[in-house]
Amino acid sequence: MKKIIFLIGFAISALMMASCSGTSGQEGFVKVQGQILVNPDGSEFHITGTNLGNWLNPEGYMFRFPGHINSAHFINEALCQLVGPQYMENFWKEFVSRYVTEEDIAFIAASGATTIRLPFHYRIFTGDGYLGMRDPEDGFRAIDNVVAWCRQYGLKIILDMHDCPGGQTGDNIDDSYGYAWLFTEKEAQDQFVSIWESIAERYADEPVILGYDFMNEPISSRLADKDELNALLQPLMIRVSEAVRKIDPNHIFFIGGAQWNGNFSMFDNYTFDSNMAWTCHTYQCSPQVKSLLRFTSVREKTGLPMYMGETGENTDEWVMNMRMALDSVNIGWTFWPYKKLASSSSFVSAEMPEGWKTVCEFLAADRSSYSKIAAARPDQAAARRTLDAYLDNILFGKCNVNGGYINALGLEY
Repeated sequence: MKKIIFLIGFAISALMMASCSGTSGQEGFVKVQGQILVNPDGSEFHITGTNLGNWLNPEGYMFRFPGHINSAHFINEALCQLVGPQYMENFWKEFVSRYVTEEDIAFIAASGATTIRLPFHYRIFTGDGYLGMRDPEDGFRAIDNVVAWCRQYGLKIILDMHDCPGGQTGDNIDDSYGYAWLFTEKEAQDQFVSIWESIAERYADEPVILGYDFMNEPISSRLADKDELNALLQPLMIRVSEAVRKIDPNHIFFIGGAQWNGNFSMFDNYTFDSNMAWTCHTYQCSPQVKSLLRFTSVREKTGLPMYMGETGENTDEWVMNMRMALDSVNIGWTFWPYKKLASSSSFVSAEMPEGWKTVCEFLAADRSSYSKIAAARPDQAAARRTLDAYLDNILFGKCNVNGGYINALGLEY
């Protein structure tokens, strides 16, 4: 009964905040004006919020899987070896329907956040079975749900292509095969632009969408030819911007730098779009203003806003200090991430189900041949029960709320 009362209470609170905050219910779009973002009424809009990471772009560490099981295709391959492909297709469908629900969005809004960043894999629009999606419309249906909930509770959305055709990073971050082929393969670039055109056609007139983050963390610092690839980033950003702007005159384009969204030196054209902003990321740094100077200098040099799309994954004290540093230099932020398994460094945390260690042991085992897969595989029925329990535990009502983390963000719990 207490949980029901709590859920009703924060839903009512979110609706009241939406009606009073000026971030919902307005006609028109948030726009870039100099180095800030402004609402339709001319007041400044501040990005404060979180990332819906792991939902439409699974990452192994957020399942607490062994380190080498770190991207979507590695996770799916290993779990198919454990419990079978048909079970996993159904598992992923349930995962998508449960990991982010209306209750999650209402809770984020009730905290006082203004924005969510929604990372997604390009394959949610291809209908090839990724996350159990066999219809190209399935990806849009998932995003449509979040758009409707954010409209109801007064949040803005930044759409982030976290995993691009061919791979834009060349690391586990983009679920690639270890290289940033997006920059060298015309077919991948054509598909990249085409998907963004489809997104623009769907959402051009939707003011709940704050903007488009075209490409997450391009060009890993670990690639030997990163300097040559860096030179290809601006031309591709100009190409996709020009294509999308022909369809969508309304939304902000968020342009990220290379090497984990940290290097903007390859950009010498700051006016290829009239409604664009930069987006940076940083982790494992000193949570002080001095760690942000490389980003504020880009803002000052170019006269465009800077937004911290990702940071966090640290203690509550670190999160609080980083948030205060960002606020002090007027850089908007969406900390990473909203939900994880058995963790305090997120808004909410799912309980680890019984038997999870056995699942992880299989994933860590030598599975380099069919005989070794068979030898390492534990009881399939028990493993399926464990994965079923995980699906139950990720529902908002089963999760633990990390109040210290939320308060560290200056938000309310």
